[in-house]
Amino acid sequence: MPSDTAASHHKIGFIHLAPHVLPYHGWSFFYAAFFSIGLIAFITIGQTYILNEHLGIPIEQQGTLSGDLVFWTEIVALLLFIPAGLLIDRIGRRPIYMAGFLLLGATYVLYPLASSSEDLFWYRIVYAMGVVAVAGGLSTVLADYPAERSRGKLVAIIGMLNGLGIVVISQFFGGLPDWFSAHGIEGMDAGLYTHLALASLALLTALVVMIGLKGGVPVHTAQRPPYRVLLLSGLAEGRNNPRVLLSYAAAFIARGDQSINATFLVLWGTTAGLAAGMSSGEAIKQGTIIFVIAQIAALFSAPVIGPFIDRVNRVTALAVCMGMAALGNLAIILLVDPLASQAIIFFILMGIGQMSVFLSAQSLIGQEAPADKRGSVLAAFNISGALGILLIVLIGGRLFDHIGPQAPFVLVGCINILLVFASVYVRRHWPGHPPNTAVV
Repeated sequence: MPSDTAASHHKIGFIHLAPHVLPYHGWSFFYAAFFSIGLIAFITIGQTYILNEHLGIPIEQQGTLSGDLVFWTEIVALLLFIPAGLLIDRIGRRPIYMAGFLLLGATYVLYPLASSSEDLFWYRIVYAMGVVAVAGGLSTVLADYPAERSRGKLVAIIGMLNGLGIVVISQFFGGLPDWFSAHGIEGMDAGLYTHLALASLALLTALVVMIGLKGGVPVHTAQRPPYRVLLLSGLAEGRNNPRVLLSYAAAFIARGDQSINATFLVLWGTTAGLAAGMSSGEAIKQGTIIFVIAQIAALFSAPVIGPFIDRVNRVTALAVCMGMAALGNLAIILLVDPLASQAIIFFILMGIGQMSVFLSAQSLIGQEAPADKRGSVLAAFNISGALGILLIVLIGGRLFDHIGPQAPFVLVGCINILLVFASVYVRRHWPGHPPNTAVV
């Protein structure tokens, strides 16, 4: 496989691009990345509003219901990640990525129309399809576009754009129901208008992906393996390469960490606000604020973490980043009131840990996944992430309702510690190559 000496002459600032990737492809990807995770993550904020304002679900049931909705989403996602990975390798990144945004847009049209919690489970199927397509497209394009010397830097930039998109979308759209209500619009209509605005944004992003991303696949049709080989390649790479297997384990906890934060930070802040006598709109706004604090911390930590990942062995980087995540998640056990002024330090630590694990896991799998099987290997990576969300959020929802709101985060912190030990073990026995000599 080609090394960095074969890298193209195209750059975006200090980011060296892979051969045949043009700057406008990169800029279009930056735009799509900005909105990708934000559009995925907002479902939690919107759902919390709908559970309270549209459906009137009792607060003591919302943790379990939220966890079950995420569980159902990940069951569907698990069934779709391998087919999506095959399609990404066969027909290209662009059409699958675009379809994902269209499906997310459809979800935001449907969600405020729910008349019961059962409807939400059906709408989550559409959402799961969108998540699989967007996550698969994002991960694969992120692995395709950088030259190896710039992989960590591009992963950091995309991580920053993901985080900034979450902050902007969560802060702006999370405040819309309260803004609509303040201007005399009924609570349910405020939720409807907010979700329709999200759907319009998803449609616009799909158009940008269709026009701006590079078409085709990285290898010629004659070079692509048959479907059976592609189907098994993700599992085979994990069996043959301990660093790929480690990255799958990192995806398990990285996606679980992100989902725990998105699901239970907003819910914790909202329920605390409602307990303090706030309206649904104001409580959602407060819950969104603490989630946004964590995402801003993640955003500002990315420019430090990315270059660090490029300077050290990426398994070493994963061990360090898992340790940072463990600190952020376990510290939350000391927090009682999420709306207290001193709570901000806990959410900052949590956000830094979340970004650290995301960047290190993405950099490791991007380095180790073969180019001609990248979609399938990243599908297996995403399946591991889906399993992490499925198990951690399902358990976390019940811990939230029956033990306390801190419990889901402590669970994630304990798994972070286990991954620190696994990373140290792999680093000692199968260190791999340093970043500056890695294959593309």
